[in-house]
Amino acid sequence: MSRFRAMSLLAEPAQPLLSGSGLAAVSSRAKRWRPGIAAPYHNEVFAPGGEASGAAAALAFAIDALRHAEAGPAAEAEDRRALLWVQDKAALRLGGRPYQPGLPAAFRHRLVHVVCEKPEDALFALEEGLRCRDVAAVIGEVAGNPRALDFTASRRLTLTSEKHGVPLWLVRLDATHDLSSARMRWKVRAAPSPPPRWNAQAPGAPHWQAELFRARQHPPGTWTLSDEQDRLAAAKVTTDDTADSESAAPYPLGLAFAAGDRSLAAG
Repeated sequence: MSRFRAMSLLAEPAQPLLSGSGLAAVSSRAKRWRPGIAAPYHNEVFAPGGEASGAAAALAFAIDALRHAEAGPAAEAEDRRALLWVQDKAALRLGGRPYQPGLPAAFRHRLVHVVCEKPEDALFALEEGLRCRDVAAVIGEVAGNPRALDFTASRRLTLTSEKHGVPLWLVRLDATHDLSSARMRWKVRAAPSPPPRWNAQAPGAPHWQAELFRARQHPPGTWTLSDEQDRLAAAKVTTDDTADSESAAPYPLGLAFAAGDRSLAAG
């Protein structure tokens, strides 16, 4: 860069930042998450490795997002694209393989299952799947906090998913919350099921408690998720403390929300 160009850049006025009142006004207009709302392309789900809540919730989120997309004006008559499911060996030992007969009927014959020896291989398979136009969505399962899944690798997944328009739900089994560029991050665990109507001793319908602790467009919150007639249902979990805090002031989403849904792939 030339000296004159550098001096001209220094002479340009700085872009004004939002004031505190401006940020409060922006955050007060933030929409609460609900089923059927458009999901970002890169999502993470943290879950215990001793239960299948993470994989089940990721699948429910994916199906809900695809149904929302198919309801748009550019929807095709029938989506025949594959559902790619990638696991590393550690995640496979914790949660097992996807049970094909238990999948929704629309995906039973569209599942592509990939098992990788190392997390590095799993991340490579995820990124290659996101580049494929014949893949409707990608679900990944990685155990723990491998060194390969650093912020740079996370940003590569975000860039690829947003550039090619293929959504990703990455399940983090027995992992701690680390740096990530995922647009939406959930913490999920199994929740008690209500007793069945006709037989109180029978197993109830699956329920999960899902905490949205980071999102670009929504304030955090906790919901009880369930499957009702092949549709994702969500009941807001509200305590006295959260109700008081929500009524006292809007959630300070700040600059992260002010950036909106701007794609990282845009530059």
